[in-house]
This record gives sequence, structure tokens and C-alpha cells, in this order.
Amino acid sequence: MTDLLLKDEVYAIVGAAMEVYNELGTGFLEPVYQEALEWELARRRIPYEAQKEINISYKGHALRKTYVADLVVYGQIIVEIKAVAQLTAVEEAQLLNYLKATGLEVGLLMNFHAPHKLEWRRMVRTQRAQPHRSSTS
Repeated sequence: MTDLLLKDEVYAIVGAAMEVYNELGTGFLEPVYQEALEWELARRRIPYEAQKEINISYKGHALRKTYVADLVVYGQIIVEIKAVAQLTAVEEAQLLNYLKATGLEVGLLMNFHAPHKLEWRRMVRTQRAQPHRSSTS
């Protein structure tokens, strides 16, 4: 069995997100969860950049349109924050496209609206771009 890419970093981010979920519960919009997660990451001394503008290239050509990531944590992990009934293939495809466009390898979808638990997905950019599904209480 192989080790997960950025395993410790993902664990730290998910732990911070679980703390936010446990404190706030469901019912807020995404910006509230983002601000709370930023606060929790800072409290834990986890480096992050919020609303980071990322250039996208197409066949080596820099596009004028950019992507704004909710968070880039440890300079290597895109974190997309959602407040939806449940994560779907649409959100997963969006994150996989962000990973492909930016060249980053690991992304996390964090859904703070799921009842009874934080819903999250760890996704890794690969040749086939298959999601690794995870959920944690």
C-alpha cells in the first residue's frame, strides 16, 4: 500500500474544519465557514492564503480569466468550501478541473451543510483524475 500524498497536511486541515463544523453546525453560508476556517487555521499555525487568485493556462497559453481558490493551504492544497445539501459529481469535477488547471495535486472539498457531520472529499490529480471519497463525523 502506498502512502497518501500530503497525508499529514490533509489531516491537519480536516481537523481544523471539523472544529469549525462542531462549533458552528449547519445553516450558514459559505463565507461564514470560510472566515471561521481561516481563523482556525491561523490559530493552529497552519499556513494558508485566502481568496488566492490563480492563473490558468490552456495549451501553454495564459488565459485572462483566473480562478480564485477559497483557500490554498500549505501552498499545495486547494480547499473548496461548500454549504450544500450534499456534495455531488459537479463539485468533484469542478475541483478536479481546478487541480488540472493549476498544476496542484491535492484538493479538499469541505461541505459544512451536511447534517450530523462534516462532509469532505480528498481528491488527487492523476492521469485518470479519480476522486478519493472520504467522510468524517
